[in-house]
Amino acid sequence: MQESLAVQTSSLSHPERLAFIVKFDTRCRRRTICHCCVVGAQTFLPSCTHWQEQVITWCMEMEVLRRVIVWTCMDGAAPQMVPFLQSVTGSLGSGDQASIRWRLDQNRLVLSRDPTGILLQRPAYCPIKHLSVKEAAAVPLDIQQRGVDVGVAIILQSADQRVLLTRRAKHLRIFPNIWVLPGGHLEPDETLLEAGLRELKEETGLAVEAEQFPSAKFLGVWESVYPLMLSRGPPQRHHLVVYVLLHSAHTHLQLQECLRPSPAEVSACLWADAPLASASVAAVDGQDCSAAETDEPEGLPASVRVSEVSPDGGLKKGALPVCVLLRRAPPRGPDVERVSAGTKFALNLWLKTLRPSPTLFQS
Repeated sequence: MQESLAVQTSSLSHPERLAFIVKFDTRCRRRTICHCCVVGAQTFLPSCTHWQEQVITWCMEMEVLRRVIVWTCMDGAAPQMVPFLQSVTGSLGSGDQASIRWRLDQNRLVLSRDPTGILLQRPAYCPIKHLSVKEAAAVPLDIQQRGVDVGVAIILQSADQRVLLTRRAKHLRIFPNIWVLPGGHLEPDETLLEAGLRELKEETGLAVEAEQFPSAKFLGVWESVYPLMLSRGPPQRHHLVVYVLLHSAHTHLQLQECLRPSPAEVSACLWADAPLASASVAAVDGQDCSAAETDEPEGLPASVRVSEVSPDGGLKKGALPVCVLLRRAPPRGPDVERVSAGTKFALNLWLKTLRPSPTLFQS
């Protein structure tokens, strides 16, 4: 397999645009440069192994610079970039939780411990947590050097206390056909709220400005790894997802009229009320579904209304069995349509803002 990489050579002696033809050996999982040339010219650079390795490393560093990634600051020391194969929660906390604060600094999300800060959590089955030395060594080098990406998701609460969930399109590479809160990557030079609102517009068509939400609240941070369990394969992506709560002055029916989902990213939408959210949170991921599945909680309907997204972006009314939203992530075999673990974490935090109660499930 060959892939062409075009990079801006601003760190080389002549800042010209080069095209690197990189060969990837699937047997030993190593990349080598076949040749390199200035775009628009016929000059090829020498085929020196040491130089090739330098260029590959440089390309990886440039890729990191184009993304906002996670750094940690320990006890006042200089910030350090978090390696892809290191758990952020494990570094900053005890067990599967940590209390943190953050700052955005030169396109770095810098985290530090803070007993009065916001909750950071990972699942008990987090692949990074359980990765053996042998399994870590088998992760391709280009993935190991990615760092930990930053995502933002919006908990959009309507005036009648419902939140918007979207189902990811089936063709997406990461978590396809999974119900999530609208969100995506934090881009360079964005604030967390700006990123969340941009993703909300891109995915659902809901266009709102940050000034409309002066009381936006950061509820928590979820450490997400894909695949979500080692039984599904080695880690390919590693994110921290920041959940932001926004209160709309409109009801869910009024907001529904403004929905224009992108079929490239979203296949369906629904508005979840508190009872449905509470029932979904209760379905703890990682358990054996054959032993842990239970009857639907009393008081819930057999199905909920959803809006199916057509290929042209149109919406069609439909119904979804409630049991789909109560499924757990199976520990083995193919994944199923369900609510993501990070979304359950965020929904649990949202429920606590509505009516703090000891009966709420603890993530």
